[in-house]
Amino acid sequence: MWEKKGVLFNTDNNYEWMVSHACVPTALVLPDNRIRIYFAPRNNKGQSIPTYIEVSGENPSEVLYVHDKPILPLGKIGTFDDGGIMPCSVVETEGKIYIYYVGWNPSVSVPYRNAIGLAISKDGGKSFNKLFDGPVVDRNRYEPYFTASPFAYKDKDCWHLWYASSTGFVMVQGKPEPLYVIKYASSIDGINWERNNKICIEPKSEFEANARPTVIKENSLYKMWFCYRDSYDYRDGTGSYKIGYAESFDGVTWNRKDEEAGIVLSKTGWDSLMQTYPSVIDWKGRKYMFYNGNGFGKTGIGWAEWHDQLSS
Repeated sequence: MWEKKGVLFNTDNNYEWMVSHACVPTALVLPDNRIRIYFAPRNNKGQSIPTYIEVSGENPSEVLYVHDKPILPLGKIGTFDDGGIMPCSVVETEGKIYIYYVGWNPSVSVPYRNAIGLAISKDGGKSFNKLFDGPVVDRNRYEPYFTASPFAYKDKDCWHLWYASSTGFVMVQGKPEPLYVIKYASSIDGINWERNNKICIEPKSEFEANARPTVIKENSLYKMWFCYRDSYDYRDGTGSYKIGYAESFDGVTWNRKDEEAGIVLSKTGWDSLMQTYPSVIDWKGRKYMFYNGNGFGKTGIGWAEWHDQLSS
């Protein structure tokens, strides 16, 4: 079970580009007993621009550093990420750090469209350069709506990618709301992805959307935490995001076990209406989850620690 520890960080007009929210925490274990958490605050225009904080590995409630600038600029006008950037996954490989992110574009017939971008750091993850102006995983003939919330995992010579793929929109009170499912892709270089249109997590109902997978591998078993919501009343309402769980032996075919997610909404407080965007890591044998609560990150970044058994 996850023992919830509360909020560790929230934005509060720190800078004009860090006005509110602390969306999609994405954790990276550093070699000096620190954990870096990339996230996306919103600027004074409501656009998401990524940066990071660093916390103590021994006690993540202790914030050691708050970065004072964005790690990536918004894209050139007309590109897929000119309206917002949300970091979702980091991979260390061959002395570099790859960061996979969601790029946002405002749309016309629907509120927005997304695609998956990639940037690479050569200075230990303090700054990044986009590999391309365009995305690495975008909509295509089989996935015509959008792609989002990637999680990349390098296992020996194989790269895995789990990501959200929109399956369409449903009209709710006259407004289009997106539907999406978690799908799988593979790669030999982390850049060029082979997509088989394989759904990993089947929705439990017609109007469920599931996204933001985070995966660890323990004793040859892949373990995924993700978030899911209804299409109705999901903005801190009865259909809001909850955290689910699934297992797989090959990373492609998954057995959904939400009852084993180990975390539920709190009775009161910052995550009593919503729990979303989990990021799970192993720190020296201790398993941590960083996640958002009410308001899609408006109430900050919280954390929890896994215990095989919790005393009542």
